[in-house]
Amino acid sequence: MSRATRTRPSRHHARHHLGYRLRLRLLLRRSGGVAEYVAATLLVLTCLAHGIAVAWLLDEPNRSRAAGTAAGQPLPTATGARIAGTPVRADAVGPVPVGPVPVGLAIPAIGVDERTLVTLGRNPDGSLQVPSDYARAGWFTGGPVPGRPGPSVIAGHVDSRAGPAVFFRLRELRAGDVVTVRMSDGGQLPFRVDGVRQYPKANFPTAAVYGPVPGAALRLITCGGSFDRTVRSYRDNVVVYASRQP
Repeated sequence: MSRATRTRPSRHHARHHLGYRLRLRLLLRRSGGVAEYVAATLLVLTCLAHGIAVAWLLDEPNRSRAAGTAAGQPLPTATGARIAGTPVRADAVGPVPVGPVPVGLAIPAIGVDERTLVTLGRNPDGSLQVPSDYARAGWFTGGPVPGRPGPSVIAGHVDSRAGPAVFFRLRELRAGDVVTVRMSDGGQLPFRVDGVRQYPKANFPTAAVYGPVPGAALRLITCGGSFDRTVRSYRDNVVVYASRQP
């Protein structure tokens, strides 16, 4: 589209607007009657409505882009690699944490004593990232900080070609076992296991794992079930549910 074609609507609108103003002045000059005044007022309102309609139409592309950005797009589920194709809730991502963050994890019942936790985010498809080091567990930074209201999520691999990984024995946990999260300020937060569940990745309960809860909670996630050699991934996820111990 040429420059002349693009600017023509603006001049056309300006001419109409000026014409309406001149006609209004003429009417007011010729008569001070109520009928003429009402007619002139209606003429001005017509002009304003015309201008608003033109502006609305011209701004349609910008409004569409803004609406799309504000609404966002639904996050798809993913099958992921060994850990997880665990989909993350769109509203799970919160503000950047301020204050102490988790740096270690101890689970005496299964011999886990991690002095370092890596940080995890989301993949482009919305699924939970996995630690690049099979020996490390990772904390999902998009969820609550451990100890704050809501479910904090820590994920780790079950195994690798070299053998067992950090969460190899996670499925062995039982209700009442204690999980301690070490914080960057030296604090230690104990959580008590409420239960252990195993879900097919195709039916992962996203709302139950990442959804809001009344108090501070912890979710530990790894893989489980049978191994699909075609896609080289476990078919299930193992999820440990734990609550903050007073």
